[in-house]
Amino acid sequence: MIAAAATGYLMGTVPSADVAARMATKGATDMRRAGTGNPGAANVAAVLGKRWGYGVLVADIGKGAAASFAGRRIAGDIGAHVGGTAAVVGHCFPVWKRFKGGKGAAASSGQCLATFPAYFPADLAVAYAVAKWRQRPLPATVVASTAWVGACVLSWRRGWRNAWGPTPSAALPVAAAISSSVILYRFWAARAPR
Repeated sequence: MIAAAATGYLMGTVPSADVAARMATKGATDMRRAGTGNPGAANVAAVLGKRWGYGVLVADIGKGAAASFAGRRIAGDIGAHVGGTAAVVGHCFPVWKRFKGGKGAAASSGQCLATFPAYFPADLAVAYAVAKWRQRPLPATVVASTAWVGACVLSWRRGWRNAWGPTPSAALPVAAAISSSVILYRFWAARAPR
């Protein structure tokens, strides 16, 4: 489990937004200072353009999924949840960037894709609705997180099929709750003046 957590965390710290900024501006733009100051896909899209934003979005979803798959390979079904959750933590609090990372929403979508694929289409729909509710991101994130954790509990308790994901267990809602808590903290912290 420690190896799954460490691998997931390190994968989560891969700075997708910073790589995009370096490629797009030859290092002239720091995503932690430009726009909203959040090194995530939405800010990259606003500062560098939609093409770069979509690239960061795909990369961040990919690292959440890859961390979950790696965790499963290392430590079985529980390892998938550990790896995915650790990737969200790594994305939000990367040691290489003085623990100043993104908000973790895309990385958690990757975690969902790998560990709860049966819910992933609904996760995308909820994420889209939340993105449209930009004036109140924190309440929208609360709604999205509650929906994700609630669906995890239902899937575990009712024994629903989970496509290529691990067999639903108590680890599914626990991992979703931990990732959601980290994301909610980042959205709440972003409200404070910089």
